[in-house]
Amino acid sequence: MSVPLISDPERARRLARVLISDIATEYAEQVRIGVEKDDLFERLGPLLKRARVFYRARVASDVKERERMFDFAIVDVLLAQNRAVRRYVW
Repeated sequence: MSVPLISDPERARRLARVLISDIATEYAEQVRIGVEKDDLFERLGPLLKRARVFYRARVASDVKERERMFDFAIVDVLLAQNRAVRRYVW
């Protein structure tokens, strides 16, 4: 039995946030270090790629701004929630 694709933009947005929130929770220390050292995307690259593949497999391709919602979840959940972390670069 196959799971139907998500076609509602709000549900797609929530899925993106849940996927990124799971990474943020499970790898909190790596997120903090990645923000601090400005290598977050290299450090978490494989995890983010896997989450994006799952997201694309679950969300219909015709959902408006599908990719942008996922990217925004990364910024909003990983970066904005860690804005208090001292950065060596910034």
